[in-house]
Amino acid sequence: MPVQRLNHAVLYVRDVSASVAFYQEALGFRVVMGGPGAAFLQASGSANDHDLGLFELGPQAAPSPAGRSAVGLYHLAWEVDTLAELQRVAVKLSEMGALVGASDHSTTKALYARDPDGLEFEVSWLVPLALIDDETLAGRARVRPLDLAKELERYGAETRGGVGVSVPA
Repeated sequence: MPVQRLNHAVLYVRDVSASVAFYQEALGFRVVMGGPGAAFLQASGSANDHDLGLFELGPQAAPSPAGRSAVGLYHLAWEVDTLAELQRVAVKLSEMGALVGASDHSTTKALYARDPDGLEFEVSWLVPLALIDDETLAGRARVRPLDLAKELERYGAETRGGVGVSVPA
């Protein structure tokens, strides 16, 4: 049986309270369950039991060496429904000093940010299948800086992303 989708992610963090506050403010997650040193969060549009689990290691925890001196997870990617939502997230992450990049992968428009522990994550909008043409497919070979204003003009602020790709048509 093939895997259908990612159900949830679990992160080890230094301070659960700080991480909860960050993910609530940055991405609108809400706490659905918690206890000493642990929290389970749900994305605002999700019916999932939880989408993100956080487990506290304490202030002595070293930064993750993944990608520098060790193998490990590079990042998680959260998907938004519209470019208007991607723009809202870009503003919020920028205000928080967490935004570290924005890329146009042709079929995916992506923001990159770091949480309080320096763990990187992506927030992306996927071009709907019906709007992917030969030019869009050809552009996947190179990554360009994201021009969100241009993409809003091209696709519209409220066009539902991922339809036919990550979301059933």
